[in-house]
Formats: sequence, C-alpha cells, structure tokens
Amino acid sequence: MTGELFLGHSVNKLTQMTGYIEACVLKLDGEQIWARGNGAQNSIGNLVLHLCGNVRQWIGSSIGGESDIRERDREFAADSRIETPELLEKLRVTVNNAVRILADLPPDRLTDRVSTQDGERSALEVIYQVVGHFQQHAGQIIFATKLATGEGLKFYKKSP
Repeated sequence: MTGELFLGHSVNKLTQMTGYIEACVLKLDGEQIWARGNGAQNSIGNLVLHLCGNVRQWIGSSIGGESDIRERDREFAADSRIETPELLEKLRVTVNNAVRILADLPPDRLTDRVSTQDGERSALEVIYQVVGHFQQHAGQIIFATKLATGEGLKFYKKSP
C-alpha cells in the first residue's frame, strides 16, 4: 500500500510539474526561453533540457533499463537552443516514458538496488531524487517566467 501511494504520488508530481513548465514556456517567446542573465545562469530552455536528461538517465536507464544516452554538458550549452515545439515535445515524451516506467513498476521493486552514475541506490531513492530535482527546477522556471512576464501564473485556485 505505501509503495503504491509513493509511486502514484511521484507520477502525479512529475505530471503536475510538467504542466507548470509547459504553461511557463508557452507564455514566453524564444528569446525569453533561451535568455541567460549572465554566465552563471541557465536559461529556461537549458533547464528543460537538463530535466529531460536527468529523468531519462535516472528513471529511464537506472530503473527502466534503457540505454544511458545522456550528454549532460549539452543540456547546459548556450548553443543547445531548439524551437519551442520541439523543446516541449522532448519534455512530454521524456516524462510520459518515465510515468509509464513508474506505473509499471511493482511496489516491491522499490527496495531493489539499481546502478546510477553515483553508484548503487534503491529504486525508491532514485525516484525520490528525480521528483525532488524536477520540482526544484520547475520552481526556478516558474520564478524566471514571473520575472520575464511580470505576471502571476495562477496555478492554484483560491479557496472559497
């Protein structure tokens, strides 16, 4: 029961945060998506590419057994710019694949040890890391979008 709750909540959070990121990206033009305030900052576009790489590597490869094709340096490169529809499709495909892997994962596998680039971890630890990391960068994207547009995003409805 606890494992099922954890997996379901993880899927819900990845799906919810993906929706927030999509809403943000759709409020911006290409220049805003790929703008960097300075050399120490990442663009929103680079953060989306980074999330795709992270989710593919940690869930797709470590848990789903897919090939690890990540090129982490390219996720942050200034010349990694792609058009908005392609960026959003990459995000959707990546998250949908991770959601499928998690939906098919039997809860008793949460304690299985899996290989990551940082060594062995339990599948539960991997999922927890990915969801937390995804939420962290979604928050950065939300904040950057508010700065760029000067608008609220109205993700939450006011209570009556």
